[in-house]
Amino acid sequence: MTGNVVIVGGGTAGVEAAGQLAREGFKVVLVEKENEIGGHIKKWYHIFPDRRDGNEVVEYLQEMVNHNNITLITGNTIRGLDKKGGRFQLSTNTGKEIDAEAVLIATGFDLFKSERKEEYGYGIYDNVITSAELESMFRTGEVKLTNGHQPSRVGFIHCVGSRDEKVGNLYCSKLCCVTAVKQAMEIKEYISESRVFCFYMDMRMGGALYEELYRESQEKYGINYVRGKVSEVGVNIDNKLVVKVEDTLVGRPLKMELDMLVLMAGMEMSEEGKIIAEKNGLKTGDNRFFAPLDHHFGSNKSNIKGIFYAGTCTSPMNITETISHARSAVIDVINYLKNGQ
Repeated sequence: MTGNVVIVGGGTAGVEAAGQLAREGFKVVLVEKENEIGGHIKKWYHIFPDRRDGNEVVEYLQEMVNHNNITLITGNTIRGLDKKGGRFQLSTNTGKEIDAEAVLIATGFDLFKSERKEEYGYGIYDNVITSAELESMFRTGEVKLTNGHQPSRVGFIHCVGSRDEKVGNLYCSKLCCVTAVKQAMEIKEYISESRVFCFYMDMRMGGALYEELYRESQEKYGINYVRGKVSEVGVNIDNKLVVKVEDTLVGRPLKMELDMLVLMAGMEMSEEGKIIAEKNGLKTGDNRFFAPLDHHFGSNKSNIKGIFYAGTCTSPMNITETISHARSAVIDVINYLKNGQ
């Protein structure tokens, strides 16, 4: 199988880049490990800041990939990537062989495994869930506890697996704060009489309309924000979750009972990305994501000529940034194909 470009990863970045290249007349082979495209976004109920349905993004991606110049291969991962002369030979786990002039890696991210933070009780206590699991509940329209009842007191813990020396992730995952704000508002919409608490270190709302969303959550929805790091989660005799936290704004410890606790899991380099990096000499940064050739002028370029990056395989990004990064990668790929640069 041959093409001008092989794209590894069929999430938002990979599909956007494939569609743009195809429209410019290039032949693209798009390889996706899952049985369908979309990546994480296909599991998301609403996205921020306008809280549009995540399905709208999936539909957009499906339109992009339905182009005659795109060959889609699902259920495959890249296991071999060799550069011979000016071309690349790639092989997949199922034995498929692909030949191309350039490679674009868009392997995305994996969510931090919350069970690594044992103090939060994920996998130990009932009703301690992740932000991704809450999105699934929103999709089904049933936000319920394991006993079938609706929660009346819900807490959100920010920075789970991010900005944390203990797990080796010093970086900010960028989207946890705004996701917590969005989900807290949606909890109030589903269960109007509920009380919702967000436990945060710093509110990092660095995106268009993010700060406005944060303000709306307080003024319209009455979300309670507690500045402090949760030290321990347990259960009491009534099977209620008990959260211990120090409120650093008032300088006193708190002990609170909650029905449900939502962990805002951060982003990490995907396992597929790690394998590709290790096997093919592609450099990674201190955050263990793919390291771009230059953070300012070469964010889509790798340390190997002809291999490019798009999206969250290089760092945490939102959907808007991911699409922009993919379009930027397309420009670099086309310039390489036409001019060898």
